[in-house]
Amino acid sequence: MEKNLIDIIAKSGIVGAGGAGFPTHVKMNAKAEYVIINGAECEPLLRVDQQLMAVETKKILDALKLCMEAVGADKGVIALKGHYEAAINSFNQLLGEYEGISLHLLPNFYPAGDEQITVYEVTGRIVPEGGIPLQCGVIVSNVETMVNIYNAYFEDKPVTDSYVTFAGEVKNHITLKLPLGMTVKEALDLAGGVTVNGPYVVINGGPMMGKHVALDSKITKTTKGLIVLPEDHPLIQDVKLPIPKMLHMAKAACCHCSMCSEVCPRHLIGHRIEPNKTIRFASYGSLCDGSDTPMIAFLCSECRLCQYACIMNLQPWKVNHELKGIMAKQGIKSTLHNQPESVHPMREYKRFPIKKLIARLGLTKYNVAAPLTELTTEIDHVSIPVGQHIGAPAVPCVSVGDTVAKGDVIAQPAEGKLGACIHASISGTVKAIADGCISIEK
Repeated sequence: MEKNLIDIIAKSGIVGAGGAGFPTHVKMNAKAEYVIINGAECEPLLRVDQQLMAVETKKILDALKLCMEAVGADKGVIALKGHYEAAINSFNQLLGEYEGISLHLLPNFYPAGDEQITVYEVTGRIVPEGGIPLQCGVIVSNVETMVNIYNAYFEDKPVTDSYVTFAGEVKNHITLKLPLGMTVKEALDLAGGVTVNGPYVVINGGPMMGKHVALDSKITKTTKGLIVLPEDHPLIQDVKLPIPKMLHMAKAACCHCSMCSEVCPRHLIGHRIEPNKTIRFASYGSLCDGSDTPMIAFLCSECRLCQYACIMNLQPWKVNHELKGIMAKQGIKSTLHNQPESVHPMREYKRFPIKKLIARLGLTKYNVAAPLTELTTEIDHVSIPVGQHIGAPAVPCVSVGDTVAKGDVIAQPAEGKLGACIHASISGTVKAIADGCISIEK
């Protein structure tokens, strides 16, 4: 009997590994002209995608071909940066065997991995305001997601692990494949522990859009990096700056130079967001252009680039975040869905170089290799979250005392709800089901 890719993806618990964790079986249940693998890895210090492209090349190509066939796409594109030489060389050795698949080499700018930016770079098409790539005939998927699709389809392996880069103040800058449900503290210990003296903060994800997390938080399907920085690092202090103080600074310090808007990635592809107007709203309660609506905040991706273009270190992204929260509480939804006709005529020259960004962030000394390394330590306990994806948390289908093997389904999507299956990441006995987690011990 012919295999059904969408069903296999759903049963294997595959979600977007590089972003918010949107269930992949839903994304792939569509028709598109393009399937793009987003290998840009635009966040500084992360290494997972470029490493997987270099070592799991055939898996990625085979999975891409499967997805193209499933959605009816005649074009498959792997978008990666031009300096990922090892990955490019690996692909070039095999590409001749795959009709319709090509590489697209991206410049080294931030945020090349924003899927809307990737779509424009590859196809020249502009995703509408508040829209998704599918509206342009495009499906975008992450590198590790493709590896997971291959493993599920050809090897009958569900998602039980995630590749994680360790960066910043850790003893060993490495990338490890970790079982889901380990704590952040346990993962950091595998990298040799933290090297900073004094208080520190752990960022789950990249330094720009990653989240500050507690040491007892868990490794999930979307964990791509753990970055340790001293608590007094400017990057950490910027994120912690209270919104009232930010608003006060905006009123007092903004010189209205519009530099934030000059580099805003969404503004540069024609969306009607201008971060300098966000600051005007904070200062005057008006956009000063005949409109009093804060609706433009909905168009902000919160990439934070506006802050690092600002000579006063103001944070329009934070004001946008606050405005979106206020409007959400009031039940206000975005009405901005304009389809831009063209991008900014000078966009090519306004893209923000990664090296410049790393310097601005004060991360240059941490921008070092983090080689993919085999995990040699046996993990004997995990506590696996049932909510590792967009949608409703999965519902446990095991009980305390049950014996499970690695790969067994332990939680399933709630009836009629968007979700994804959860599988055991180690073999053992279910010890507890509490606080949104299923604990397993060997």
